[in-house]
Amino acid sequence: MRILVTGGAGFIGSHFVRTALNGRLAGVEVDSLTVLDKLTYSGNRANLDPVADDSRLTFVHGDICDAAAVGPLAATHDAIVHFAAETHVDRSIAGAAPFVTTNVVGTQVLLDAALQHGVKRFVHVSTDEVYGSIETGSWTEDWPLAPNSPYSASKASSDLLALAYHRTHKLHVSVTRCSNNYGPYQFPEKVIPLFATNLMAGLTVPLYGDGGNVRDWLHVDDHCQGIGLVLAGGRPGEVYNIGGGTELTNKDLTSLLLEATGTGWDRVEQVSDRLGHDRRYSVDITKISTELGYAPRVEFAAGLAETVQWYAGNQAWWQPLKDRMS
Repeated sequence: MRILVTGGAGFIGSHFVRTALNGRLAGVEVDSLTVLDKLTYSGNRANLDPVADDSRLTFVHGDICDAAAVGPLAATHDAIVHFAAETHVDRSIAGAAPFVTTNVVGTQVLLDAALQHGVKRFVHVSTDEVYGSIETGSWTEDWPLAPNSPYSASKASSDLLALAYHRTHKLHVSVTRCSNNYGPYQFPEKVIPLFATNLMAGLTVPLYGDGGNVRDWLHVDDHCQGIGLVLAGGRPGEVYNIGGGTELTNKDLTSLLLEATGTGWDRVEQVSDRLGHDRRYSVDITKISTELGYAPRVEFAAGLAETVQWYAGNQAWWQPLKDRMS
């Protein structure tokens, strides 16, 4: 299979690339793999260093909104796995325009190119945030979309656009919606690497509101295994939720990170809650489990410990990124 991976120098995309090239995605045989990445603030060529010498890998520095660049790439690939997106909620609150441009227009450009050049499979990687917030129970894939941030609204829009290309043009599109990811190489503006690296550096960490917001945590490797299953055998026009099965309040997560870094609650700063902050996320993974055999394999305590250890041993990777953030 010749695979084009957009956003393949980012956190999740680069993990997918490394995993695919290492032959660890069930049912996915890689003949060649091209990464298309704009290398914005969260894209990092260093994320691909472990597979940089693989002859099957090609890196293209480009923008998914650039039809002239996207078209020739689509023409030479069998499948597109679309990770490229603006993803940070706080940034979308401060300014939504880049989110609409990249997440909606960029997806449309990719879909048009896939249609024009006969791409056989298109996996659109999305988020559980498109569902909004749920007090009890878990979202199934047919749950109405009710996004509450500019980020999640832009992803919901791109989901609907992708599914419309299947319904209108019969393009083989599948959509995945994941819960909160964690793991190595995650840009340190996200909560787990932000807290871990701040605590290691002797800084404080911000806890929104009362800390009672609940998230389901999914190790990036489990997420990529799920995407691989959808790429290999997902049905066209279908949505698949991918979850990790570990729900924690932000306060509980903070406690675990304090313990993992040997620090105390004196390092936690209570801050005003985020605007439009969703209270709880929870996805039902029955569909992908039943149809494709997915099951999360990374136990959260072990995965979190391994992740914190990775950041402890890779300050040379994250410190320059944090310096640019400050």
